[in-house]
Amino acid sequence: MIRHAPARPIRLHRFALSGHCHRVELLSSLLELQAELIDVDLRAGAHRSPAFLALNAFGQVPVLEDGEVVVADSNAILVYLAAEYGGGRWLPATGPQLAELQRWFSVAAGPLAAGAATARAHHLFGRTGDVTPARQRAHALLAAMDAHLSARQFLLGDALSLADIANYAYTARAPEGGVPLDEYPFVRAWLARIESTPRFVPMPQSSVPLS
Repeated sequence: MIRHAPARPIRLHRFALSGHCHRVELLSSLLELQAELIDVDLRAGAHRSPAFLALNAFGQVPVLEDGEVVVADSNAILVYLAAEYGGGRWLPATGPQLAELQRWFSVAAGPLAAGAATARAHHLFGRTGDVTPARQRAHALLAAMDAHLSARQFLLGDALSLADIANYAYTARAPEGGVPLDEYPFVRAWLARIESTPRFVPMPQSSVPLS
């Protein structure tokens, strides 16, 4: 059964500069859900505290609390919020459409995370090691996305979907990892369309200077 609104504000445990967390914040805003944002200090190891591990044994943000329901993993949270509060708008109705959505969830969790997100994390958190492979993976994905978006407005067609929400943040902030978007006009146009959506909330920019 679809509920129109939570009985009380949802609670989102997050790290503000995390694209995984941003995708949940974005969908919450689009659904006009009240959310209590609880910042988790990853640098201080708060995600490894017993209290946090009781919510998510993997020690990762985001984690959503909706009453007695606890959901971890950003893409799982997107599905939960869409099913509970989306009124049928956000979850595809057919097998092929669901499969295509899952494909883009896998892109967000795979090539995007291993490419643009990893390169950005190297820059933001001063990680050591060769970032070149991550940047190469990022450019390969951006090229594929640019070709895909040359024939459609959004990843699944002509309407904003969970696929777009899952892949937006780390794509938009790819330049923070030394991956410019200049060569990908259709990707940039897609980002602009998402950003023009009513109730859009931006992904915070890092204060770390670009190298």
